[in-house]
Amino acid sequence: MIIKTVVDFILGLGPAIMLPIILTIFGLILGQSLKKSFKAGVTVGVGFVGINLVIGLLTSSLGAAAQSLVESLGLNLDIIDVGWPIGAAITFATPIAAILIPIIFFFNIILLSVNFTKTMDVDIWNYWHLIFPGAMVYYATQNIWISILLTLVNAAIIFKLADWTAPAVENHFGLPGISLPHGETVNFAPIMYALNKIEDKIPLFDKVKADPEALKKRLGIFGEPLMMGLVLGLILGILGRFDLAGILELGIQMGAIMVLMPKMVALLMEGLIPISEGAREFISKRFPGKKVYIGLDAAVVIGNPANMAVALIMVPITILLAVILPYNKMLPFADLVVLPFTVIWAVAASRGDIFRGVINSIISMCLVFFIATNLGPLTTQMGHAVGFDFPEGATMISGIDMSCHITLWLILKLIDYKNTPMFLAGVFGTLLYAGMWYWTRKDIRKQFEKETIK
Repeated sequence: MIIKTVVDFILGLGPAIMLPIILTIFGLILGQSLKKSFKAGVTVGVGFVGINLVIGLLTSSLGAAAQSLVESLGLNLDIIDVGWPIGAAITFATPIAAILIPIIFFFNIILLSVNFTKTMDVDIWNYWHLIFPGAMVYYATQNIWISILLTLVNAAIIFKLADWTAPAVENHFGLPGISLPHGETVNFAPIMYALNKIEDKIPLFDKVKADPEALKKRLGIFGEPLMMGLVLGLILGILGRFDLAGILELGIQMGAIMVLMPKMVALLMEGLIPISEGAREFISKRFPGKKVYIGLDAAVVIGNPANMAVALIMVPITILLAVILPYNKMLPFADLVVLPFTVIWAVAASRGDIFRGVINSIISMCLVFFIATNLGPLTTQMGHAVGFDFPEGATMISGIDMSCHITLWLILKLIDYKNTPMFLAGVFGTLLYAGMWYWTRKDIRKQFEKETIK
């Protein structure tokens, strides 16, 4: 199949190669010189290489500590967390994946042209997060047309969420002109902002200030990102029962991640700023008042100090939740390293308050374990259908990342109309989710009303 061959070739090149090409062409379309466009594109590619190197360090070091902690506790649950790389591989192996990539891309352009969204998602390599819901619907219904339709419905919701949260990406994370249409992260935003709104009315929460700046003032050198990473790394090494050398090494590695990730993001932004400014000028001349965001992988914001601090704190807490939640059947394992992604909006909603970030992340993970347990059989069915080689002894598979798709869970319950309890749960959940989004719809701009939001 020609489409699949082309798609596989592009995906095989990866973002470090294709992003410079795409952004160079984009820059030329915007009227910028070849020199300026090419330099910007290559700088972005180099930035992504740097980010992926730091994520690789995070995966190897934090992953080893987390898995050691799981094994030391002797946990044994029915559903194995196989990790996001397996989730992506299974998704791209489904029959509808190859056709959904171009469909989503052109659908995004159509939505942009009719002013439904301001986000142009260029993060093609993470389209699997937009395809995964469609693939799950496909195996739930065995109907390709329903799966395509609901894939687009889900994508439209994600693009709108990306638009809504873009001011936080600009002002909290310091990335102007960027949005994060990362389905399994941004779909937490309405819930997290609703929680933050409730917490504002609780005296204890209102008095506690635990953002990086406040901690730096109170703790001195130990409130700095480097030292927070060091201390949290040492604690994780101790909990993972590493030897002294391993504990010290993990501490240094976590400190390095806290320092290096923001520098790699800064390099990426060095390349994106000319493209973003060019897009702004191009759009303002032809469509006065219209704004376009460049949609990127949420990896560009995980290096935020408060975000990383909360993620590291959540590693042992997540494992504890797996043990004590009575309904949970998933053993967290390979995907513990994606916690920096999972907690993004729990932290951002409180503008970097680590105390609130941890509380909100605990609630997020309770939802994740529920979805993982509830959709475990369907995820397993999809894995069998594409011929995934299950780990020895594993009867069911899922993952933290695959179970962060709240909008997917709602869609699956709404189409399961023959199962009255689940259908009603879907209706209630959808109304609650929409209500939280509506309730908090103006909160992000209010957070930054003293800052410049164009």
